[in-house]
Amino acid sequence: MAHLVVTGGAGYIGSHALRALERAGHTVVVVDDLRAGCEAFVERAPLVRCDVGDREALTKLFADYGPFDGIVHFAALTSVSESLVRPLEYYANNAAASAVLIDQAVAHGVRAFVLSSSAAVYGHPEVQPISESVAIAPINPYGASKAMVERMLADVERAHGLRWTALRYFNACGADPAGGIGECHEPETHLIPLALEAAAGLRSELSLFGTDYPTRDGTCVRDYIHVTDLAAAHVLAVEALLDHRYGGAYNLGTGTGHTNREVLDRIGAIVGIPVPLREAGRRPGDPAELVADASRFRRDFGWQPLHSDLDTIIRTAWNWLTRWKGL
Repeated sequence: MAHLVVTGGAGYIGSHALRALERAGHTVVVVDDLRAGCEAFVERAPLVRCDVGDREALTKLFADYGPFDGIVHFAALTSVSESLVRPLEYYANNAAASAVLIDQAVAHGVRAFVLSSSAAVYGHPEVQPISESVAIAPINPYGASKAMVERMLADVERAHGLRWTALRYFNACGADPAGGIGECHEPETHLIPLALEAAAGLRSELSLFGTDYPTRDGTCVRDYIHVTDLAAAHVLAVEALLDHRYGGAYNLGTGTGHTNREVLDRIGAIVGIPVPLREAGRRPGDPAELVADASRFRRDFGWQPLHSDLDTIIRTAWNWLTRWKGL
């Protein structure tokens, strides 16, 4: 079994991956500065509280807890809209800090590096669903910062032999079916938790951004993938790298797109409360449609998204919200 670093392991996706890695028998040390993470989500794993761009802190991490077989890297700023108004912060936190982390990985003999990447690297693709053969053309600093890290990893593998995989996932959502962890961003920016909060009366209404897209009902189409399925994919990816199998960039999604209105209608049906909403203009940087062709990852890894039907996503997210907020 491997000894791993999980950066951002106190965050939403990172904490789910942490549990999946531990269940698979791996030992994990979490690195998280807790700007966006929740310390309680880490549970038993050692937590090193630092920024992944802090070279001195990383040197101490390797000295105190190493050697490590691999790194699974989630730590990043993740808001598309925020990246448009604070681009340098995104390049510093997502790209420059990752360069420091990758450099430390090479210096300390790490053999495998899995990057939490994003469909945002594709920008406005003309073809749906999107395969890995579609050209990278990000339209916002968030997507550009992820594409930069992917390029770094490819160059570093050629120069130093560090094997890597970038998992470009589409819309992460849902919560641990056991109810112990879930999505708790502050501020929240994602459609499903925002809509559930509005249905629960925790906010007055949901802003529905864009109703004039060239889609079947005028709202954005997205491919929603349950966070538990994403976590399982990260386990497969790091194990394959350490076993000298498969690497490079992969899409993760279901291949099925849902419009924003379809999601809101389904939420109303499941929780029994219509989502109060206000129609608003488009947000800059939002493509009309993003749907994954994840057939390559399915083929190479035998992976299947087991929890990513829309009803399961909504029910697990609702169960988490009601528990978290004490509703």
